[in-house]
Amino acid sequence: MPPTLGAILRTPRLRLRLLTGWDALDRRVRWVAVSELTDPTPYLEGGELVLTTGVRWQDGAEAAHDYVRRLVARDVAGLGFGSGVSHDEVPADLVDAAAELGLPLIEVPGPTPFIAIGKEVSRLLAKAEYEGLTRAFAAQRQLTQASLHGAEAVVDRLGGELGGWVLLLAPDGALRHAFPAGAGPRAAALTEEVRRLRGSRHRASASVSSAGESVALQPLGVGGRVCGFLAVGGGRRLGPDERTLVNAAISLLSLELERSVPARGEGVRGGLLEALLAGAVALDSPSVARLLAALPPEPVVLAAAEGGGAAAVPGDPAVDGFLTAELDGRPVVLGSASADPGAALAGITGGPVGAADPAGYADLPTARAQAERALDAARRDGAALVRHRDLPGGFLGLVDTPSGARLAGELLAPLLAHRSAEDLVASLRGYLAAAGRWDAAAESLGIHRHTLRYRITRIRELLPGDLDDPDYRAELWLALRTLQKD
Repeated sequence: MPPTLGAILRTPRLRLRLLTGWDALDRRVRWVAVSELTDPTPYLEGGELVLTTGVRWQDGAEAAHDYVRRLVARDVAGLGFGSGVSHDEVPADLVDAAAELGLPLIEVPGPTPFIAIGKEVSRLLAKAEYEGLTRAFAAQRQLTQASLHGAEAVVDRLGGELGGWVLLLAPDGALRHAFPAGAGPRAAALTEEVRRLRGSRHRASASVSSAGESVALQPLGVGGRVCGFLAVGGGRRLGPDERTLVNAAISLLSLELERSVPARGEGVRGGLLEALLAGAVALDSPSVARLLAALPPEPVVLAAAEGGGAAAVPGDPAVDGFLTAELDGRPVVLGSASADPGAALAGITGGPVGAADPAGYADLPTARAQAERALDAARRDGAALVRHRDLPGGFLGLVDTPSGARLAGELLAPLLAHRSAEDLVASLRGYLAAAGRWDAAAESLGIHRHTLRYRITRIRELLPGDLDDPDYRAELWLALRTLQKD
């Protein structure tokens, strides 16, 4: 969380003096902006501490009032005026305007360079980020420990960490557990939204408002099957660290629900395979580590068969050293690379079968895409078995396959389910195509850069990943390429 104005003022070496705004010391300072423009607001986002010496100012109460009014409208954190440069002291007209309009005004003495204030804000921001990450890691460890005691314990721990209310809902929206207990009646207001999400073609989440509160509703489950919903609500929007914690809880709850309510007669290990293939498992969780110890040793190979051959594959999760499951109506087999699961599955079903490259358990989501791409090739060529390593095209080869379309739909689901999906998708495509350059992206889209900034901020809130992560940006770009071809 950004530092407060009061924290910056309490830095002795800066020798800052607050002239107005004593009731606004809790304002958050998101950055420092130095500007001598008479109107710097087009270059501000809000939340900045603006620093100036007034070297280009016009004298007079009206000019000072207009300047402060523009800063207040832009929602800056405060104004720092450097005395002893163009003005021996802070102009009285500026002090009066700041007091009248409620803008914190700080005198920066001549010996204090503006860059020192910028460095202090950067230091406080870095400290806050480190402390936030430390709290997030500790909270995730506590969530993992809570998962050993069941889904209800995860909900209670998550609610305690967030300071809001959390509901665990059944697939039909019925209440399974609430934190605190008095939050249970809120489930009734979410029934219609749960019904809408269950009917969606994509694995979508929703952000809704109910009784003046912000509520995030997330589906739970793996392998495309919804086993329940998690609702998180409160009087404020969640911060980045809190959203990361919610995502961790979703993974743990999805696995726990799969384990407690296995589908189609599958055992715990079959449910674990589905969770691994969906990337919904924290591999460092003690409970998961115990289950992994009973699975085939790495490296492993994942093979997928045509859906029509599902009846020929035994339903037991372990057959001759292999682990099996059914995903999207087709059987998949996982086994040690030395046992050649692809050939074994082709021998059972008669083909077509696609086999992924050898991989570790952490890379099974990628292996799933590889196996499905190989299966598409086997189906197209009439082959009994196709191995991914024999296919040309690299990563971009996934773009033109049904597997790529499915993965793209899952990755972009939070945007596609939004009422402004078309604008958000187009803005994300333009932003990534311009490598994050605001002006170039806005020009290509034909919109103002402030409109683009608003949309990208909304996209960051909707997507679970970090838009600044180059790996995640690459995945989004490929997903957008796939979406464009559909």
